Amino acid sequence: MSSFVSHVTNDLTRRIHPPTSVPPTPLEDTPSQSKDALRTLFVQLNQPTSTSDASQHLGTLEKYPVSGSTFATNDNEEAVLHRAVLGKLTTDLYGKALDVVLKDARLVEDELEWWGYLERSSSRVALYFVQTLPLRLANLSQIVLATLRERNLPLHPSVFTPSSLRRLFPNHDILHPNKLAVALFPHLHSQPYSIALTVGRFPPASAFVSSPGSSVRSASSACVSTLVGLGRSATRVVYLPLELTRGECRYKHQELKRLRDERAEMLGALVNMRDLLASSLEDESIEQGLAKLNEFSFALLQIVRSESSRAMDVSAGPVPALQDIAAALPDATGDPSSSLLQTSALHVRGLARPSRLTLLWPQLIFLPPLALYAAKTAYASRASLCQLGREAVETIKSFWEQWLLEPLRGVVKTVRAGGEDGVIVNRESVQADLASLERMALSLAEEKLHYDPAQMEALSRQIQTGDLTPVMQIFEQDIKRPLKSAIAGSLIRTLFIQVQKAKVDIDQALAGIDKLLKSQELTFAFVGVAPALTIVYAVGSYLRSAWNGGRGKGKYGGKKRHTSIWLKMRRIERLLIAQPKSQHHSTRDVAPQPSSIPPLTSGLLLLSVSHLRAYAENHLPANSRLREGFLEDVVDLEDPALGRAEKLRVLDRMWRSWGEVLGWGRAAEDRT
Repeated sequence: MSSFVSHVTNDLTRRIHPPTSVPPTPLEDTPSQSKDALRTLFVQLNQPTSTSDASQHLGTLEKYPVSGSTFATNDNEEAVLHRAVLGKLTTDLYGKALDVVLKDARLVEDELEWWGYLERSSSRVALYFVQTLPLRLANLSQIVLATLRERNLPLHPSVFTPSSLRRLFPNHDILHPNKLAVALFPHLHSQPYSIALTVGRFPPASAFVSSPGSSVRSASSACVSTLVGLGRSATRVVYLPLELTRGECRYKHQELKRLRDERAEMLGALVNMRDLLASSLEDESIEQGLAKLNEFSFALLQIVRSESSRAMDVSAGPVPALQDIAAALPDATGDPSSSLLQTSALHVRGLARPSRLTLLWPQLIFLPPLALYAAKTAYASRASLCQLGREAVETIKSFWEQWLLEPLRGVVKTVRAGGEDGVIVNRESVQADLASLERMALSLAEEKLHYDPAQMEALSRQIQTGDLTPVMQIFEQDIKRPLKSAIAGSLIRTLFIQVQKAKVDIDQALAGIDKLLKSQELTFAFVGVAPALTIVYAVGSYLRSAWNGGRGKGKYGGKKRHTSIWLKMRRIERLLIAQPKSQHHSTRDVAPQPSSIPPLTSGLLLLSVSHLRAYAENHLPANSRLREGFLEDVVDLEDPALGRAEKLRVLDRMWRSWGEVLGWGRAAEDRT
């Protein structure tokens, strides 16, 4: 039993209140036996029962009917027990009817979606034609053999020539195909298909007597149109099997849609009956409650058997009606194909999808020779394949070690070193150049300026800060007499000091650049390893998506499941906005209470919502706020007490709350 039906029946079962006090009754009193039997039956109904068990319990209940005198007595415990047992049996059969109709509708809708998926692609239609070609040819052979036996004709190869087949199966009406076409494409029996082969039209004879030029043009246009017509006719003949196959898929899709709507309308009518059952279980008056149960039972029987109320004896009470319902419902075998509405007739009518063997026979036949050929080809070129494999292994190994591990080791080394070593210059080199400049300047100052120790110490501090004013003063005096200073003075010496100062300045500038590079060394290290990490991440993501996609898994069910749920959400909103009109009246007229949502719309809505519930229970993480909140919204959509406007607001909340989390926006881009 589905979780939706369990939720509905459990809610109704909680409304059944058995008697709380049991007054003493003598053992020899006859009513005590009926009370004890009813108490035992009430306890047995607390366990899950099948339809056969329900029939037995109804037979037991029929042995202890409630008479009018029972209501007149002060002790009406037997009547309360009788109504409680009857209410439990009615609720149980109501839940089983809901479950059977829901499963039946789900099965029809699955077949409907399969044929729709097949029809949308020309390649899938062509593959389906190839897959079903043996069955079509076998059906054609049976028709031919049966016709030969009817006419007492011998079986001979000449019978299968086109002329013989044309004599055996003449076609007197172009709008109705012959038996051979119907044997190949059975849907032509219900939907005839006519094809007109036009080969062009010659101009009238008056066009050739006007002038030679117009005659030539008329003849050439007639030839061109004839050739174009022949080409079009040939193309249509070539594509005729695929077009007929697509028409077959479309016909089955339409028939299944009509069948689905019938089941959905019945499901909606059953759901709209829930309020009547709930009121009959909660009614404080036992007599009125039994009357409502009687009304509900016969309404349920009308839906299950699709019978009119005039063909039923309402005065017989609810027990016979419930027995008929139990007899009409399939037993709880756990078989999803068990159907109240004869869904097995889908195979008889050819509306069900072909068997797995029919769909897989091309692979089973062609894959072994192709695999053998591939194995022979691979064995013949095993040397080159081995060399290619070794080169691929070496390439992957080199990539792993040189482009991934080595840069990562560099990153770790950079983090551990902490930026102590220089990138361009060393700290010791800069200090050595600065010390050399200091010694050169101090020596010059001591010889030319005759500084005392205090002045020498002050000059040393100036040089540390880059101030060479005394040396530059000596240079300024020397350049006044450049030749004399160059030969006998200190011009050359001051020039060399300035060269050393420029070298120190360059070293300090490089040290600043080095410090800047050192601060970004970790960034450069990650930039070096980023391409390799990107390649590894891309390959890993592709392999993971391929693995999860092949297994039908992934986050929250995977992309295909997101697309399916997105389509269901869109379909629910479309049903609530543009409510479809019912083409059937057998189940719609028996709805005991009107609803703001018609039975057909309600049934189609529940059918789509059942997919949302199954998705939440199977693919959302258990005991999570996501699953709990999603199921709460699903319960609101299933609630028949909510009207169309309220359910549209629930849909808005679901789009707003779960659309981004479950990837419904990205699912719209899926082209499958």
